[in-house]
Amino acid sequence: MACMQCHYYSSSLKHTVEVNVIVPTPEGNEQITDSNVQKSYCYEKGLPVVYLLHGAFGNYSSFLRFSNIERYVQKHRCVAVMASADNSFYQDMYHGNSYYTFFTKELPAFITNVFPVSKKREDTYIAGFSMGGYGAWYLALSNPDLYSKSASMSGALDIVDLYSEYLKGTMDAPFPLEDIFAEPQNLSGSNFDLFELHKQCMAKGQVPELYQACGTEDFLYSMNQTVKSRLEQVGANLIYEEGSGGHNWDFWDEYIKKVLNWMFNK
Repeated sequence: MACMQCHYYSSSLKHTVEVNVIVPTPEGNEQITDSNVQKSYCYEKGLPVVYLLHGAFGNYSSFLRFSNIERYVQKHRCVAVMASADNSFYQDMYHGNSYYTFFTKELPAFITNVFPVSKKREDTYIAGFSMGGYGAWYLALSNPDLYSKSASMSGALDIVDLYSEYLKGTMDAPFPLEDIFAEPQNLSGSNFDLFELHKQCMAKGQVPELYQACGTEDFLYSMNQTVKSRLEQVGANLIYEEGSGGHNWDFWDEYIKKVLNWMFNK
């Protein structure tokens, strides 16, 4: 495989960004492979692409540093893209950078122009963990025409509940939510509320398929259970999985394999 680090100036963020991109190759993972494997890599037609979103305190290097994502990408013959979003919840921040614009407009344009990836919705996926779990669902449900499948692992999915716990001081948020959202007290029913976004997608008749996973020892487990129940009540196309584990890379590395298996039906 080819693992590349790109540096380029972002017009939406107004600074140079770093992006990690993994592209599968016929040669594989330093293994002797069958000569016929080369036939399965149709670069001209465009490879499927998955955007991987980090959690709070993370950055574009998180998946490469802490998971086996290179081997998983090679197995599924897809391109993986990883970029930084600080602690923004993947928003165009009220006080801060325009990460929503970067991830939904500028980054896909850069990737599809530079790398051999498909521009088709059915070949475009997004996944993340913790803050990035919310981000993956938020970006997909806000742009159902761009992403066909979206996966959350240990996601901070209920932004209304998160803000409530933040105000009570029961959740140590690493980000000032007042800088991210103009009126965080009015998140319920807004276009930042995943339940509202899902309802809008249902009304339009175009909803990304959703995957949700959480560890039973995760501090966000109760929130994830509630989100699962609420979405099932409205007939969401949702796959839910859980297992022993906490809010850590032991769990996420195991479940990113399951996410990619789900995305590519293997």
